[in-house]
Amino acid sequence: MHLRPLARALAASVATFAAALATVLVPGPAQAAATINYVALGDSYSSGVGAGSYDLSTCLRSSKAYAPLWATANAVTSFSFPACGGAVTADVINNQVSALSSSTTMVTITIGGNDAGFSSILENCRFGSESDCTNRVNQAKTFATTELPGRLDATYAAIRNRAPSARLIVLGYPRLFETGWCGPLAMSSSKRTILNEAADVLASVTAARAAAAGATFVDTRPFFAGHGVCASSPWIKDVTGLIEAYHPNADGYRYGYLPALNSVTG
Repeated sequence: MHLRPLARALAASVATFAAALATVLVPGPAQAAATINYVALGDSYSSGVGAGSYDLSTCLRSSKAYAPLWATANAVTSFSFPACGGAVTADVINNQVSALSSSTTMVTITIGGNDAGFSSILENCRFGSESDCTNRVNQAKTFATTELPGRLDATYAAIRNRAPSARLIVLGYPRLFETGWCGPLAMSSSKRTILNEAADVLASVTAARAAAAGATFVDTRPFFAGHGVCASSPWIKDVTGLIEAYHPNADGYRYGYLPALNSVTG
């Protein structure tokens, strides 16, 4: 028996195995982290009204809003934050989309509530009669289903035009109230119920228009469930918050909006 050919064959097999093992065990070049150029647009629910720690602008932008919290946690490449308290869809188009560019990779927005006049409706329902509250809410529902869709379409189109490659994430509004007993001075349960129903209509309309624009809609209502005004641990401020009334508090942004956003970004 000739051993030399056998030895050569064995050596070749060992070399092949070693090369294969090296391919598996030796790491390749490190891959660069994905570039995230994030722009946060929208109204007070995006600027962070209710959270405190505001900047010096008139927009009441807070470092405790969901957008800066997400940007910090994800070490984004760039972050722009033109969201502004009180904004309507026209404000986004005229004053905010200029922050976008072809290099923008992610856009978030809450918008539409001010167009429908929910701020004044909430004030009316808190201090006005039951019938007046019902009438104002019904008017807002009509607006939300007839006028608001066109405004949302125009807003999303303006965003797409400025940032055609960006992922657009549209976040909805939470239901503001729990409807159980809340003390003798609280808004009635029936008023709180019809206001929550109006929030449901707004969520439905916004979700439909976001889908039509190819955007991702995030329904925040499940994330705030059990934490509205009148809850034992509320994430929404009541009327005692003055200008911050009926906006999330810092916990609402951190434990409501931020997880809602994380649910679609991973």
